[in-house]
Amino acid sequence: MRLRLKSVLATTAICALAWAVPAAAQGRPTDAPAVTVKDVDPALWVVKDEDTTIYLFGSIHILKPGLGWFDDGVKTAFDSSDQLVLELVEPPAAEVQALFGKLAMDQQGKTLRSKMNDADRAVYEAAMGKLGIPAPAFDPFEPWAAGITLSMVAMQKSGFDPNSGVEKQLTAAAKVSNKPIAGLETMEFQLGVFDTLPEAEQIAFLVEAAKMIDDMGTSMDKMVAMWASAETESLGQLMNEGLTSRTLYDALLTKRNANWAKWISARMAKPGVTFMAVGAGHLAGPTSVQNLLPAYGLSATRVAY
Repeated sequence: MRLRLKSVLATTAICALAWAVPAAAQGRPTDAPAVTVKDVDPALWVVKDEDTTIYLFGSIHILKPGLGWFDDGVKTAFDSSDQLVLELVEPPAAEVQALFGKLAMDQQGKTLRSKMNDADRAVYEAAMGKLGIPAPAFDPFEPWAAGITLSMVAMQKSGFDPNSGVEKQLTAAAKVSNKPIAGLETMEFQLGVFDTLPEAEQIAFLVEAAKMIDDMGTSMDKMVAMWASAETESLGQLMNEGLTSRTLYDALLTKRNANWAKWISARMAKPGVTFMAVGAGHLAGPTSVQNLLPAYGLSATRVAY
């Protein structure tokens, strides 16, 4: 069993991890020239009955600046909603760092590189060198946390910015319009999915992340292009490929999607309009949230815009 990096970027806690990665590891922001906005139209679904409407929007948690997705049908749906629902609500910075320290740091004092064999250590240290990070910098981390941090730094060097991600923009808009914001999960739950992986799997994930450093930006660009043009099934296949372990597949996708379908069913009993944004990988494929709704007598319809 191997945990593929593309699967993680799409299906679970990259939103939590984007906030949790220590600021020092992410690098300092730099001044950038003005960006020309490109209009894109990601997929949007709606679930409705007589007095309740829930919009379902597939998000990308980290994007390059300059994509104009928050307009047209998406903006109309958001503006008409009474509340915003996300995978999780970003906690205060101090809470984020405390949680990262609790889960992402090795509590036994064993260094990261001491857990690797010589070949894996060489791959990892070469990747750190390419990113300009001293090899010992992540030694206190658990392997999964080092892998995510490495990936975040690589993506940011390729122009991706957590502050341009869908959740960040929706959260800012909701605060401006005084919309309540609710979370389906907690950051501790999302990070815990990785923290409970066997050490060998965590190391395999870290090494794969290290091997992908040079191609990180290209892989993300491909996923974002599919998302931007509403190629939902192709996007789902690309983002979720590599989850060869049924246990892991269920933990990242099946169980969470089932929980969210159940949440939608319960929410439909209350009148109002909700805008719900979750990772785009959860809204594609055979176990997508939409495919689980008929069990509750509900159906999701694509919104044409």
